[in-house]
Amino acid sequence: MLKCTRNFIFRTCSLPSHVTQRSICFFQRTGKSGNDINLRWKEVEHRHSSPRGLFMCRVQQQDATSEENQENISQATLIWRAIKLPIYSVALIPLTVGSAAAYLQTGLFSTRRYFMLLASSVFIITWLNLSNDVYDFDTGADKDKKESVVNIVGSRTGTFIAAYLLLALGFLGLAYTSVEAANLRAILLLASAISCGYIYQCPPFRLSYQGLGEPLCFAAFGPFATTAFYLLQSSTSELPITYTILSASVLVGFTTSLILFCSHFHQVEGDKAVGKFSPLVRLGTQAGSGVVKVGVATLYSGMLLLGFTRTLPFTCIILCALTIPVGKLVVSYVEKNREDKTKIFMAKYYCVRLHALFGVGLAAGLVAAKMVARYPVPKPIF
Repeated sequence: MLKCTRNFIFRTCSLPSHVTQRSICFFQRTGKSGNDINLRWKEVEHRHSSPRGLFMCRVQQQDATSEENQENISQATLIWRAIKLPIYSVALIPLTVGSAAAYLQTGLFSTRRYFMLLASSVFIITWLNLSNDVYDFDTGADKDKKESVVNIVGSRTGTFIAAYLLLALGFLGLAYTSVEAANLRAILLLASAISCGYIYQCPPFRLSYQGLGEPLCFAAFGPFATTAFYLLQSSTSELPITYTILSASVLVGFTTSLILFCSHFHQVEGDKAVGKFSPLVRLGTQAGSGVVKVGVATLYSGMLLLGFTRTLPFTCIILCALTIPVGKLVVSYVEKNREDKTKIFMAKYYCVRLHALFGVGLAAGLVAAKMVARYPVPKPIF
């Protein structure tokens, strides 16, 4: 017998005692557009102990509601998602932390050079976002992604041209600043960072499809970019590489990679369909949420270790420790919503919040160490 209610379909039948029954439940609901929304076939196992046991299966309406919500997203919301404004913190934080480390070393800060580098970095990040949409469009990974820039503007060629014009502008700005600072090491590091972005997503490499996006992201935004920005804040002589800047760059790279990792949660099925073996495709969402938990714990444990060994000023440890509630929020949100495609979409933005606040705490701690704590000048490695 089938019994329908607003939220569920119930199927009831009689069974012999002590029999394990496998049944198939199917839910169908008519959406606002008049089209049927089919959730899924779901196998349910039931065991009964009564002579005339009854079983009841039900399927929640959550996925149907999710699909309806996806259909009803406004154009303004799609454009906001396509712009990805919060993601541009990955341009701001490496530059700010690198500049703060240079200030700790020299007591100097060039505002003009900072904003020149910031504008160039924003152009580079925009190239990354646009070209990623272009190449995911080519492979079909973004076929159903309404916030894809290619899908919004309706032009793959226009998006491609805009992406590479921005790359050229961004690289010219970085090169000009490096020449002005007479720092060859900095431009080599920045070129390496951009190369990581290229082989991450662009043909013929597309290493993101092999699950290598996170290590590339770590190297690009951490040791490469953050260290380069540190070197470019020198106005007189070339700055030495110290354990302080290297450890700060590792922390920046770590939090940036966490953003990328969490961005895969809502795309597992789509990535799997086009052969993109992201870490979440390989691990699954349950193991992935465990990785997030271990990752956040490692971030703060590493920070404490660097503080106790005096590799980083203690002011950094105090200010970064204030972000621990945000780290806990990331972990709990992912654990709670890892199977909900609609809600888990926001996980990467919680990671952006952690990345930004942690980076600000790290940079502020480096500046405070110079201005207030009179932290000794870090000794050079080379």
